[in-house]
Amino acid sequence: MKVFVTGVGGQLGHDVIKELWSRGHQCVGSDLAPRYSGLQDSPALEAMTYVPMDITDAQAVKAVLTQAAPDAVIHCAAWTAVDAAEEPQKQALVRSINAGGTRNIANVCRDLDCKMLYLSTDYVFDGQGSQPWDPDCRDYKPLNFYGQTKLEGELAVSETLEKYFIVRIAWVFGLNGKNFIRTMVDLGRKHRSLRVVCDQIGTPTYTLDLARLLVDMVQTDRYGRYHATNEGGYISWYDFACEIFRQMGYDTQVTPVTTAEYGQSKALRPFNSRLDKSKLIRAGFEPLPTWQDALARYLEEAGFREKG
Repeated sequence: MKVFVTGVGGQLGHDVIKELWSRGHQCVGSDLAPRYSGLQDSPALEAMTYVPMDITDAQAVKAVLTQAAPDAVIHCAAWTAVDAAEEPQKQALVRSINAGGTRNIANVCRDLDCKMLYLSTDYVFDGQGSQPWDPDCRDYKPLNFYGQTKLEGELAVSETLEKYFIVRIAWVFGLNGKNFIRTMVDLGRKHRSLRVVCDQIGTPTYTLDLARLLVDMVQTDRYGRYHATNEGGYISWYDFACEIFRQMGYDTQVTPVTTAEYGQSKALRPFNSRLDKSKLIRAGFEPLPTWQDALARYLEEAGFREKG
């Protein structure tokens, strides 16, 4: 199987390439940079065919994908700087990437009759209440501009294609980039006490585990919308920080604060990021491991702790 992966310079795209390679699939990766500039931590990154591509350029997308002629596209590329997306001078660019770029890819996938898997987010919902969001819920009310553009990307895929997967994820962390865990480990080394938000609830997602699921998916025709995070229960960012410090052996004192008390955010954040993942099991996909286990493995793989 030949799979084209966008956004290979990011956390998820990097791990998707490694997973595809480990299963013997032919990989083509793309990003904006003229050459791959992410972590070189696997033979997969050397074996990968890398092609620079600006997804906002419809003609470039058509030329590159047509030349590659993949059986499936896993679309990981996106604008993910949530607060920066609220800046008026950047919103045209954000929309051109998350919505326009996604539509460009979907149009070519339609013409090539290949599968497309689009990574989305819980931010397409309003983040209110306490019930987990069902993947087939259509009650879309994004709280911020990032969420709105990711929803527009979803609609571009579902309105253009029949052979598609839309996978919503949340609280992502991986080896190839910045994330909450890296931030907490760094802050925990420098400070004896920290304030962390306690009223935003969700579940972390380790890109290494997610990549395995995504590759499982594109090998099937079980199309539709899915939610995917690690198992282990719903937690707050405060709970996550406490477990990070526990596993690191830090004695950093963590004080829980509300979103309002914490402040310092341009974009509104969802209070309820609980995602119902039961559809994965009904479709025959294997759930991800617990987030506690994923955290332990990440801390070792990232070199924060010695491997046991």
